[in-house]
Amino acid sequence: MCSTMHEFCAEGVRLMSWKLRRKAVLIAAALGLVSGSALAQGTEKVMDRFETGNGTYVRSLLHDKAGNSLWVGTSVGAMEIDLKTTAPRKTFTRNDGLANEYVFALGLDSQGYNWFGTNAGGASRYKDGKWKTYFPMHGLADYWIYSFANDKNGNLWIGTWAGANLFNVKTGKFTTYVKELINEWVYGLGVGKDGRVWFGTEGGVSMFDGKRWKSWTHKDGLGAENPEGLPQSPNTGLGTRSRHDLVTDVQGMGSYNPNYVFSILVARDGSIWAGTWGGGVSRWDGKNWSSLSSKNGLAGNIVYSIVQDDNGVFWFGTDKGVSRFDGKNWRTIGAKDGLLDEHVYALALTPDANVWAGTKRGVVRIATK
Repeated sequence: MCSTMHEFCAEGVRLMSWKLRRKAVLIAAALGLVSGSALAQGTEKVMDRFETGNGTYVRSLLHDKAGNSLWVGTSVGAMEIDLKTTAPRKTFTRNDGLANEYVFALGLDSQGYNWFGTNAGGASRYKDGKWKTYFPMHGLADYWIYSFANDKNGNLWIGTWAGANLFNVKTGKFTTYVKELINEWVYGLGVGKDGRVWFGTEGGVSMFDGKRWKSWTHKDGLGAENPEGLPQSPNTGLGTRSRHDLVTDVQGMGSYNPNYVFSILVARDGSIWAGTWGGGVSRWDGKNWSSLSSKNGLAGNIVYSIVQDDNGVFWFGTDKGVSRFDGKNWRTIGAKDGLLDEHVYALALTPDANVWAGTKRGVVRIATK
């Protein structure tokens, strides 16, 4: 299955690293060298660290409830982890069926298919050992895929760098939306119980209720007012079709671009949360936007990912660690608490009261009880 030692494969060094490094952390914990209580002060504790290598990035995480597993999308492939044993079940690279090994997005549709959104390789779909990859020639909007979300009819929304697709799981047909969006570079997707679909883009937030579209930008209240006085970021394709990376630093420091939305969450109360680039996290209550930033307790003002647990607590993956917010109190988990890196690109919740955080170099498991 593996052609080089650098591939992310079942026989390769990286997966051995996943198991052996975890064992090393647990042994150290038993010796009192690196324990959960030592890694974090408070109720939440970093219990395990799973390293994937210094040059790798974990960009996406997905909990598979039916399979009791965690899918991990990285810059060198994807893997499925058994949550009971924490051992790898499957690993996928280009040799196994992925069109590209850089996996930015993970999805699981209503038909039980796993979807892998890649960087310049389209979207690959997998089930029962069979693969199918979709490119623009099949109706996909672009080769760069950044998010997935299921709608109330069981169809799949796909966020790309050239608009959004709605994939009909029964017919296999794509519908593409570009001009309807405030901006065509789509990163975040969220679907509410009311059927409304929310899109986080490089130019603001758009919403589609099935008939009408509406959009908001910083002028409408999206994003805090540059709480740290950061420089404006020139790293955007806004208004162009120029490809660009997702580096958020300018001259070694953070930057500010409040219209740029990395993540969208539809909360349990129906409010909408948008993670921005430099403007913290913004909340739409149905009438107005309000924002929370480092001035309020958020760890960092670049918010890559957002989840909400069963107790209603929000978790934010930022450029300066993970923030926990219960509506009143804040708690930050950073590198000193056990994170492998403070840029937290992905978060996932599992029913055992664990929060998983994906960063450069790997994943950590944060126990909340």
